[in-house]
Amino acid sequence: MIKRRKTRQIHIGDVAIGGGAPISVQSMTNTKTTDTKATVEQINSLQAAGCDIVRLAVPDMESALNLGNIIKKVNIPLVADIHFDYRLALEAINQGISALRLNPGNIGGTDRVKAVVTEAKRHNIPIRIGVNAGSLDKRLLAKYGRVTAQALVDSAMEHVRILEAQDFTDMKISLKAHDVPLTIEAYQLMSETVDYPLHLGITEAGTARSGMIKSAVGIGALLSQGIGDTFRISLTGDPVVEVKVANEILKSLGMKEYGPTLISCPTCGRTSIDLAGIATEVEKRLEAIKKPISVAVMGCVVNGPGEARGADVGIAGGNGEGLVFRKGEIIRKVNEADLIEELFKEIDDIIRED
Repeated sequence: MIKRRKTRQIHIGDVAIGGGAPISVQSMTNTKTTDTKATVEQINSLQAAGCDIVRLAVPDMESALNLGNIIKKVNIPLVADIHFDYRLALEAINQGISALRLNPGNIGGTDRVKAVVTEAKRHNIPIRIGVNAGSLDKRLLAKYGRVTAQALVDSAMEHVRILEAQDFTDMKISLKAHDVPLTIEAYQLMSETVDYPLHLGITEAGTARSGMIKSAVGIGALLSQGIGDTFRISLTGDPVVEVKVANEILKSLGMKEYGPTLISCPTCGRTSIDLAGIATEVEKRLEAIKKPISVAVMGCVVNGPGEARGADVGIAGGNGEGLVFRKGEIIRKVNEADLIEELFKEIDDIIRED
């Protein structure tokens, strides 16, 4: 059991963040926020994949004014991503947004910050302070000579103090970089500095192939240390993939049940069936199943059932035939061509038994 860092708790809509609440998964739409139909469809797809909170870009007033139309058609908390123009934040609040992502230092002077904070308080709207290594203030770059973990923390704390000066503490903090060790160090430092909830992320992580690895290493390392209350996987492409990767990370750390777990052995010289092809097909068919069962696909009938004894159900093949087993106990022997169908008969039985 991973011991989590103690933090304050905030709420984004009906989703609790921090204070011991389950770690929530976030993503961001890549549709135009002015396109209600496309945005709602993507939000629904993200929610179906296991997303808890969705963020939308609000680059202009047209986008801000359309938020209400989107909010009416979905049932998941939405966050408005605001940069520079405080009026967009005010309109997002007016439209019924659940939270704001902004940096109080870049939306204007004290009066503008106060205007946003006043409305956020009145509507119980939390604010995420988002510091990014790529846009670090030039003063801090000059002070530290480069982007450092302490520079990111200092930047975040400048924004925190602006909100605290307005008696506003309903916030969470993110300190993102594409450099994994830098990001880990920054969050470690921040976790020792404040007790606000932390939003994790490896920003600009790349395409699905490379970004999954960087995100799993960075975010997984932090979560395993008990740091982090909510997070987003940032990948180039379909945001639904972000949600699936995020939930798989939580599942791998024992922090969430999320559909089936596939166990498959690496191939070796004893393998005499198309193990890779069978495992790939099983994984594809498991995508339609929501039940958190463990399924094993093993390439050796000698050791397979024993090595995958903890699996709810599995198959092990060799020399044109294979075994079907449940909890390590062999049920029957079948032809290799029938292994997948026989496996899913057992999976269907397990689902029906519940």
